[in-house]
Amino acid sequence: MLFSPLALGELELSNRLVMAPLTRLRAGEEGVPGPLVVEHYRQRASLGLIVSEGTYPSPAGRSYPGQPGLVTEQQIAAWKKVTDAVHAEGGRMFAQVMHGGRVSHEDITGGHTLVAPSAIAIDGEVRTPSGKKPYPVPHALTSDELPVVMQEIVTGALNAIEAGFDGVELHSANGYLLHEFLAPNSNVRDDSYGGSPENRARFVIETVNAVVAAVGANRVGIRISPQHNVQGIAETDAADARATYEVLVDSIAPLNLAYLSVLHHEPTSELVQDLRARFNGTFLVNSGFGTVTTRDEAASLVADGHADAVVVGRPAIANPDLARRWKENLPLNVPDPSTFYADSSAGYTDYPVHSA
Repeated sequence: MLFSPLALGELELSNRLVMAPLTRLRAGEEGVPGPLVVEHYRQRASLGLIVSEGTYPSPAGRSYPGQPGLVTEQQIAAWKKVTDAVHAEGGRMFAQVMHGGRVSHEDITGGHTLVAPSAIAIDGEVRTPSGKKPYPVPHALTSDELPVVMQEIVTGALNAIEAGFDGVELHSANGYLLHEFLAPNSNVRDDSYGGSPENRARFVIETVNAVVAAVGANRVGIRISPQHNVQGIAETDAADARATYEVLVDSIAPLNLAYLSVLHHEPTSELVQDLRARFNGTFLVNSGFGTVTTRDEAASLVADGHADAVVVGRPAIANPDLARRWKENLPLNVPDPSTFYADSSAGYTDYPVHSA
């Protein structure tokens, strides 16, 4: 079943393999994807769906040097070349819209102040163009500022559609802004956007609704990572985490989104499968950063009814023809981690396809 078609919104995917949104840092200082990025995604168009690397919807939302944006006309025009190339190969592509929140530094955002639910810095250091520096204390968004940030995300989604993407994935995982609202240690607000699970989920729910109103539910997916405690997130109370994500999924399920994508180290766990039942729509799983998803695992997740499609990262990095290799059980290229975050073609567009 892994290689059977799948309906996703109004699209039909040729198989149930989804390329994970993978930060690769090849878009330069201006955040403009160039010919190298075009070729990278074009090569992987045989995957059922490509989800782009996280794209920032505003300068303050940029998390990494070399990260691409969906803000300027130049960025939009450059992404159009990417989507045209993917479509020419018969592929489908969603843009991941990612506001980085407190996961950044003013040296990366061009002097724009970092924003977050609460004025709590991540404990650690961030790589800036001039070296590692401590994470700054972000500005706690006021109630009047929340609609402004929400509109930035909506505009990013609209820009993605203008750039030819088939849809957008809202990044509410891995410690970035939307995830920061969900987590109790990064959101200590005392207004209607903090405190209870219902309040902490409110900004994410409102943002999803706003993006759906702008581009249509069939063009919107969302990525979450319950209890994925990275980049300063601590969802360590299992009951609280479950209550928070149940509220979120119950609230967005009636919208009939294109999909819900869950990053979790145990995709067959009771928590993840409960969220699937509550969502009652196209459900994607990703087994996480700790282990590499194998062909057999991906096949069993779909065959056993735990997911409609499987999101894969490192195998897709090293194997542009991954769908064929897994379908025909061919040997795989091995990814080179030293080239994951760089600015050259090495480890990006030079992995070979399998020769006949």
